Amino acid sequence: MTGRGAVGLGASALVTALLLGGCGTPRSGDLGPAPTAPPPSVAPTDRPEPTPTRVAEPTPPPTSRAPAPSTAASTGTRRADPVTIELWYVRAGLLVPTRRTRPATVATSRLALTELAAGPNPAEAATGMITLLPAGVEVTRIADGVATLGVPSAGDPATRRLREAQVVWTLTQFPSVRQVRLDGAAPVDRGDYADLLPPIVVTGPIPGERVSAPLVVTGTATVFEATVSVRVLDAAGREVATGFGTASCGSGCRGGYRVLVGWRTVREQKGTVEVYEVSAENGARINTMAVPVVLAPGG
Repeated sequence: MTGRGAVGLGASALVTALLLGGCGTPRSGDLGPAPTAPPPSVAPTDRPEPTPTRVAEPTPPPTSRAPAPSTAASTGTRRADPVTIELWYVRAGLLVPTRRTRPATVATSRLALTELAAGPNPAEAATGMITLLPAGVEVTRIADGVATLGVPSAGDPATRRLREAQVVWTLTQFPSVRQVRLDGAAPVDRGDYADLLPPIVVTGPIPGERVSAPLVVTGTATVFEATVSVRVLDAAGREVATGFGTASCGSGCRGGYRVLVGWRTVREQKGTVEVYEVSAENGARINTMAVPVVLAPGG
């Protein structure tokens, strides 16, 4: 081969080698192969966008899919539970309790005095309960555990004292009230009117309440040997249950009691729960407190 032919062949080989060299591993300083796809952060334009990975994130809290909330829930507040208050009425010249359940309010003392002045319901009135408190009496101040208010005067001192006792025993059920100041006088509490309680007080059940067996009868008593007896009468006056319990304090002092009784009836009917003391002299029932109720069937 001639020299010119050899040079031609060498140049051709050199060109071929340079062209083929781009397919090998680039050396330091080489640009390397041109990219064939856009960087991962750039979505391709020649095919549909893949499903985003955020669908795997947690679903929103269930509250966002709950049924339509109440008005209280929509405003971000929880509807307050009803409030049950104790009212002290007068029966045969003595104090006796009952209860009312009403919508919640921050002005519980006002609610209690309003309900106290409103008087007993028909079931309570049937037992002889009355109220001596006129409408419009309100607490003017509560500070350091003392509620201040004025009570309208009554011509009879005994009536006025019973009226005051109704107010004091009703208001001091609240934790914020330990004593009551009436008409600017020295503060008083329940102990100042304890003599106006009957020997047996029944706090549960209350008149007209629907009760089921077993029934827990509760209250306070100052009776002989601290023994409190209970019997349940059906609509015909038949005795369907009896029981007895012991108060936490005996004769000469007042203690709490709790008596459990049950009965067997086949239909719902009116009935009476009697709580009484057995006379130490002749065994008769004395100091009886009768509470009209509705007896649910029991067995």
